[in-house]
Amino acid sequence: METVKLLNTAKRVVIKIGSATLVDSDSGRLNTNWLRGLAVDISNIKKSDADVLIVSSGAIALGRGLLGLPKHTLSLEQSQAAAAVGQICLAQAFSEALVPHALTAAQILLTLEDSENRKRYLNGRSTFATLLAQGAVPIVNENDTVATNEIRFGDNDRLAAQVAVMTGADLLILLSDVDGYYDKNPMIHDDAQHFEFIKEITPEIEAMAGAADNYTSKGGMRTKILAAKTATSAGCTMIIAKGTDDRPISMLRSGARCTVFAAERDPQTARKHWISSMKPRGSVRVDNGARAAMQTGKSLLPAGVHSVTGEFGRGDPVEIVGPNGESLGKGLIRYTKPEALKILGHKSHEILSILGYPARAAMIHRDDMAS
Repeated sequence: METVKLLNTAKRVVIKIGSATLVDSDSGRLNTNWLRGLAVDISNIKKSDADVLIVSSGAIALGRGLLGLPKHTLSLEQSQAAAAVGQICLAQAFSEALVPHALTAAQILLTLEDSENRKRYLNGRSTFATLLAQGAVPIVNENDTVATNEIRFGDNDRLAAQVAVMTGADLLILLSDVDGYYDKNPMIHDDAQHFEFIKEITPEIEAMAGAADNYTSKGGMRTKILAAKTATSAGCTMIIAKGTDDRPISMLRSGARCTVFAAERDPQTARKHWISSMKPRGSVRVDNGARAAMQTGKSLLPAGVHSVTGEFGRGDPVEIVGPNGESLGKGLIRYTKPEALKILGHKSHEILSILGYPARAAMIHRDDMAS
């Protein structure tokens, strides 16, 4: 019942799909029927007025067959070439599966740098927000065509957790070849203990994922427990469920076995706590009108800003100061200091003519503020 409640109440769901689920290992072809069934599940989630994002592997597996590359381990260059070919097929397959449900697929390719660089992080977050507001279903994958070992997430469990954090998702579902988290590999040990609910990832729980034989996918349970730590600390509940069956989300609704990792707090609270803990690189002083607007949950627009101090870039934390010098909180600013100095006091529609290029309407978005 806990899983059903989570699915019914979630407002933003990230679903991670592995290559082994999506692509037949022998033929290298897409499991089209399985994908069509998943599209039905996605449509049902969307009908409950929730957002859905997909983190999908499979581009290299698809491209390998189309290019006639060998089944043994590929070189970096071969993997990048296979990804370039397979990514087109993957995007087309998702688009075709979602069209009958009047859903639009969008493709987003990320590297580790996109989550670690604050400017890129905020740009990516804004793109996700815009797509979701338009009802699209983002299909996310690592940008294998350009990613090297130094800038790779390395596995899509980790990428899915980062996407969940970036988008403020409240539920992450990792579709796997096993039905949850065990104290040891259930494919080898008949006495393996299954966990239905994990409230806290203790050192003992985490250690269970470290065994070399612990599960068969690329990252095994180790990457999944790391994903769980990332997601739950940011307020996102995570589920490990079996994804090889048709209609895997419907199976969860019907009571299929899985493991639920409880979120430490809700996503918004977690994000505001993160922003509050950051050291400001500068400050922005606002007028009475801006202060009143912020108190009702609105974003800070350039027109309400009187002055800025410090040295900051896009995405840096700044202190928000009221007309009398009182602290109103902190926020991640969307402009560099030179840009902010040019547009402060001006209406949002004037930004383009002042800067000479399109920019964000808000100087600090309400989702990037913490009081």
